[in-house]
Amino acid sequence: MSASTYYQHGLRRMTGRSTDEPHRAATPLELFFDLTFVAAFGVAGEQLAHGVAEGHVGAAVAGFAFAMLAIVWAWINYSWFASAFDTDDWLFRVLTMVQMAGVIVLAIGLPEMLASLDHGERVSNEVMVAGYVVMRVAAIAQWLRAARGNPRHRKVATTYAWYIGIAQVGWVVLILLPVGLWAFCVAAVVLLVIEWSGPVIAEYKGALHGGGTPWHAHHIAERYSLLAIIALGETVLGTLAAAQAITTAEGWSFTSVMVIALGVVLSFALWWTYFLVPSAPILAVRRSKAFPWGYGHLLVFASIAAVGAGLHVIGYVYDDHYEVGTLTVITAIAVPVIVFMVSLYLLHAWLVSSFPKNSLVQTGTLLLPVLAIVVAAAGAPLWVGLLLVVLSPVLIVLSFERGAWRALEAQVSRAVEAARVSP
Repeated sequence: MSASTYYQHGLRRMTGRSTDEPHRAATPLELFFDLTFVAAFGVAGEQLAHGVAEGHVGAAVAGFAFAMLAIVWAWINYSWFASAFDTDDWLFRVLTMVQMAGVIVLAIGLPEMLASLDHGERVSNEVMVAGYVVMRVAAIAQWLRAARGNPRHRKVATTYAWYIGIAQVGWVVLILLPVGLWAFCVAAVVLLVIEWSGPVIAEYKGALHGGGTPWHAHHIAERYSLLAIIALGETVLGTLAAAQAITTAEGWSFTSVMVIALGVVLSFALWWTYFLVPSAPILAVRRSKAFPWGYGHLLVFASIAAVGAGLHVIGYVYDDHYEVGTLTVITAIAVPVIVFMVSLYLLHAWLVSSFPKNSLVQTGTLLLPVLAIVVAAAGAPLWVGLLLVVLSPVLIVLSFERGAWRALEAQVSRAVEAARVSP
């Protein structure tokens, strides 16, 4: 019987995909995988908003940061692996399903972990860490498949597997030991350092042996952009939650209309700002830019999800069970917008190896969220503070469309050309 033209059956060796494969796009499986992170982002954002509304800001922010690190780091590792070794055979699909299940378990454990941080006692991280370990153990299996599939990639793949495995042993031990808050934080930092240093060391060893992971620049840039859109979905949900609370409390007032309109504009402006810089052309010719660019997106994704949580906090202003003021709301939105803008500014500078030509405009717009916090503290209406925050990314977009795109295009072109002619 001849081989099927349209269907792939059985297992395929993970020999590594081509780094210049034409028309490489996200697969239906990758898109399905991303859906589990919609739920994880939603739970993390909801818990952050609830913690801020109850006045437990420190615990809420710390728990949200830890949760986002775990969630996004697992996504990053899967995406880079799939970009290099995706075979789409049945075992790859099953192991992806296991990782998706791990994300769901992690999301289930988030509320309990965040509540324990709030109480300041023993950290109840058993369910959350269990979900994370499930994801990472499946990743180890994938890396071992890659190590077996192609001798050229054996060193890099086995190094990945070792570092992931060592870190997971540490996380399991952390579940079993009755550690307090500070001991947990110290141990978590150590384990995160192991997790983050693993890819750097693995790729270095792989390069020495002529076999770094063959990730695809355009594919990985698309994957990151898709997760940014998923994170932006939280800003839409946050706007919806705020709108429902306001309209229920006072109907269709000027404030409710402004909050809905500004929430939508903020979501769109953050989206527009993120896609100003084309990452793929530079990553394709300068692969050494990948690590800071990829790791830096931890802040980008977390800040976008935090903006959504901040918009959700607006709804608590109109709930009699909570005492949430305008200053709290505006701060909860303004701070992550600042983090988002600064992160993108630095990633842009890193990719093109120079600061943007309109640096004065970009840095100047960062004063607007700060001003929003000031006017909120002075007693200005909520919509005024929100308007000032929204103007920050909107002015960047307007600057780009009114001519700054020419300088940006020139920077990208120079960076690509310089990478092509350099040894």
